[in-house]
Amino acid sequence: MQSIRKYHFPIFLFLIFISTRIYAQDRLNGRTFSTRSSVMAQHGMACTSQPLATQAAIDVLKKGGTAVDAAIAANAVLGVTEPEMNGIGGDLFAIVYDAKTKKLYGLNASGRSPYSLTLEEFKKRGLDFVPVDGPLSVSVPGCVDGWFTLHNKFGKLPVKDLLQYAILYARNGFVVADETAYYWNLLENKLRKYPNTASVYLPGGKPLNRGEIFKNPDLANSLEKIANGGRDAFYKGDIAKAIDVYMKKNGGYLTTKDLADHTSTWVEPVSTTYRGYRVWEIPPNGQGIAALEMLNILEGFDFSKIQYGSPEHVHLFVEAKKLAYEDRAKYYADMEFAKVPVEQLISKKYADERRKLIKMDRASDSFTAGDAPLAHGETIYMTVADDEGNMVSLIQSNSAAFGSGMAPDGLGFVLQNRGTLFNLSTGMNNTYMPHKRPFHTIIPSFVTKDDKPFMSFGVMGGGFQPLGHVEILMNMIDFGMNEQEAGDAPRIDHQGSSEPTGKTKNGVGTIYLESGFPIATIRRLTELGHNVGTQAPGNFGGYQCIRFDPVHKIYFGASDPRKDGMAAGY
Repeated sequence: MQSIRKYHFPIFLFLIFISTRIYAQDRLNGRTFSTRSSVMAQHGMACTSQPLATQAAIDVLKKGGTAVDAAIAANAVLGVTEPEMNGIGGDLFAIVYDAKTKKLYGLNASGRSPYSLTLEEFKKRGLDFVPVDGPLSVSVPGCVDGWFTLHNKFGKLPVKDLLQYAILYARNGFVVADETAYYWNLLENKLRKYPNTASVYLPGGKPLNRGEIFKNPDLANSLEKIANGGRDAFYKGDIAKAIDVYMKKNGGYLTTKDLADHTSTWVEPVSTTYRGYRVWEIPPNGQGIAALEMLNILEGFDFSKIQYGSPEHVHLFVEAKKLAYEDRAKYYADMEFAKVPVEQLISKKYADERRKLIKMDRASDSFTAGDAPLAHGETIYMTVADDEGNMVSLIQSNSAAFGSGMAPDGLGFVLQNRGTLFNLSTGMNNTYMPHKRPFHTIIPSFVTKDDKPFMSFGVMGGGFQPLGHVEILMNMIDFGMNEQEAGDAPRIDHQGSSEPTGKTKNGVGTIYLESGFPIATIRRLTELGHNVGTQAPGNFGGYQCIRFDPVHKIYFGASDPRKDGMAAGY
């Protein structure tokens, strides 16, 4: 008996130890995939993909700034600390909820193509698609004008004060975070292509690594000119002249006239309902209405009987995406140049017809765009809310990582390559024309409930963004997750739909699933005829969110663990 106890007692202790270790590694509540709790605060909230930007926003709110003031400060910091993703060489979109008027305002601050670059020039060069980087891909940067347009309507503190945080980090340096360092090293060859770009982003001849200090005095000088001279310092002053000179030297077409003629546009956000919630997006030239089309299609299925992560969930989600993205390829474009049937595309009646094309027992590879009569992979997303109830949903991007790869002399930032999303085929809605806005991937979103603000959110990630929007909403509305869990949950991506650039679809396409989906789901999807990728492409987006509780007047903030950022409140 003693010998049995002698051997059983250590085993007993070992089992207790293992049990303790297992339980200690789990959260006390929430889903198994939860990474952290939501952040909760009464007076304000900021959620961005970089802690320094979040802190800048909170500091502005504490000084009495509005949500828009804080968003401008944070966005400027992100342009310094995440230069691969965004900056003053890129574009901006925003949805603002104004507590005084109890209304949503949409801003399209995307730039247009150069006057002097024509479709014929692309044809002379034998190009079927706009190059992914270099001078032909550059369009007018809309970010800075977007800041001042937002500030003129909703700002309180001087823009000069708001830009000081970014100027400080650009001049004195900041510590490079994980994701930024990853992209910096991944794209070293792109940064070496143009000497100016290499001199800015490869100090000492090499990319920055995690934990190293990066300074960008040229960008600090550019931001100081904007802080002191306003938006005209960028579009009509020394910065515009430097861009013009650089583009002429490097085979580009962007000129001082293109910059001087740039304007942002206030637009009415468009919406649909999903199970009692109203979801708002910016109308084209962006892709936001693809999310609305998907939601309308999916609303016709009873997800109270479908589990998250089940084959039925993934199958229906992907088939709805295929339908919406065929319309995206055919119709979405600059509405000053093309007739886009927005009301028809986001109508419930249209969704009812499109939904009939989905088969529960097989994947489709033959969807085409619907008949909507024409009668009449880089980005940051951030959101801020203030003590008065104002909320801003803001997204800003260089397009691809480090944009066109071109950094004009002495300015410290790269120009975006958004022009690469034009179609070079004649007669299409998104066909290239001078002084036209290209199709755009970056989309902010907003949700209301009973005509009150419910949630400001977005999911960065190129063409993935409408999928990300729908996944977040389904996770919360259909599957009962909170705002943080909705972003933590494993995501679904599908690639292979037709593109607005004119690239054709790739048959049934490929589903990519983040780790966490059951093997049984993957097996069943293949039985239905889906291709399920064995290696993810690494782009499942980056999510930030603020939810508002109107009863207790509380903000709930969530930030994506896939990024370097955080949510913070006060």
